[in-house]
Amino acid sequence: MDFTVTQDHKELREAIASHCAKYPDEYWAEKDRLHEFPQDFLETFADAGFLGLALPEEYGGGGLGVTEAAIMMETIAASGGGLSACSTVHMPVFGLLPIVHHGSESLKQRFLPRAAEGRLRVSFAVTEPTAGTDMSRLSTTARKVDGGWLINGQKMWISGAQGAERLLIIARTTPREDCTKPTDGMTLFFAENDKDHVTAQEISKIGRHAVDSNMLFIDDLFVADEDVVGEVGRGFRCLLDGLNGERVLVAAECLGIGRAALRRAVDYANERIVFDRPIGMNQGVQFPLAQSLADLDAAELVMRKAAWLFDQGLPAGREANSAKLLCSTAGFNAADRAIQVHGGMGYATEYHVGRYWHEVRLLRITPIANELVLSYLAEHVLGLPRSY
Repeated sequence: MDFTVTQDHKELREAIASHCAKYPDEYWAEKDRLHEFPQDFLETFADAGFLGLALPEEYGGGGLGVTEAAIMMETIAASGGGLSACSTVHMPVFGLLPIVHHGSESLKQRFLPRAAEGRLRVSFAVTEPTAGTDMSRLSTTARKVDGGWLINGQKMWISGAQGAERLLIIARTTPREDCTKPTDGMTLFFAENDKDHVTAQEISKIGRHAVDSNMLFIDDLFVADEDVVGEVGRGFRCLLDGLNGERVLVAAECLGIGRAALRRAVDYANERIVFDRPIGMNQGVQFPLAQSLADLDAAELVMRKAAWLFDQGLPAGREANSAKLLCSTAGFNAADRAIQVHGGMGYATEYHVGRYWHEVRLLRITPIANELVLSYLAEHVLGLPRSY
C-alpha cells in the first residue's frame, strides 16, 4: 500500500469540504431541531456530481471506488454535519451496489442515472421487528402473481422512507424450511414506494432527527418482474456484495464525527480559562484528547486498508469489520471526551458535541452491532466455534 495522498484525493477532499462549509453546525442543529430533511444539502451535492461518485460512468456516475467514497463521507461527517449529513447522501453514493452488480440492464438504465443526478430517493428496507440481524428469519413474503409479485410484511428502522420513491426490499419467496440453506429463498426487489400499499410510521428517536426512521407496514405491494434485482431466491447473495463496502463507509463516518468532536474539544480547551489558565494546560484534559487522536489515527489506517482491499477486488471481510469496530469505538470515545472537556456546557446544544455523541453512538449498533463484528472475527478469522 502507498500512503501518499494523491493529488486527486486531495482535490476531492478540498472540494467536498468547500461545499460542506456552506452548511455549518448551526444548520445541522436547526435541521435536527425541526426534524427537517436537508433537501438543499442533497441538491448541492447532486448538482456538484458527488452523488454518483461510486456509480459506473456509463450510467452517469464517477466510476470511482470505496476509497473515494470513504474520503467523501469522512469529510462530510468531519465538517460538523455528522451522521445526519452522511445519511442524506449515503444511499445514492453506495446503497445501489446490488443493482450495479446484479440488476438487469433495464434496471440500471432506468434508475442509476437518476440516482447519480440526485433525482431518485431510495430507502433500504431490510431490517424487521422480530428478525433483527438474523436475516434468514425475516417474515416479509413475496407471492408470485401475473406479471410480478405481491409483498406483505413489516420492516423496521427504515431510513428516509417518508420521502423515498423506491424501496430496496428483501422478502422470502420460498419458506425457510423448504430451503437447503437458511439464507436461500429470499429475493431482492426494487419496489415503488406506493403509499396505498406501504404505510411508513415514523419512529421517535433520541438523535439524527433530520433523517426519518420508520416502521413500514407493507400490504399487497405489487412489484413487476422487471424490478426484481438478480435471481429469484438469491437476494441474500445480492446484498452480501455491498456489505463490506458499507462497513468501510460507516467507519469513515465514525472517523469524521470523531475528528469533529476532537476539534471542538481542543478549541474549547484552549479558550476556556479556569483558575487563571486555559484548561488545556492540565494533563487531565490533555491526555484523553491525545489518546483520542492516537485512537482515531490507528483506526483510520485499518479503514484505509479495508477500502484499498475492497477496490482491488480482494477479500476485505476482516479489515472492513475491524474498521467498523475500531472507528465507531474511537469516534464515540472522542465525542464522549469532548462532552467531558466542555463540562456542563457539553450538555448545551450550542456547542454541538452532544449532537455528535448521539449520532456516533448509533453507529456502534448499526448497520451491525459491534458485538456481532466480534463474533465474525472470532469465528471467521480466529477459527473459534460459532457462538450463535
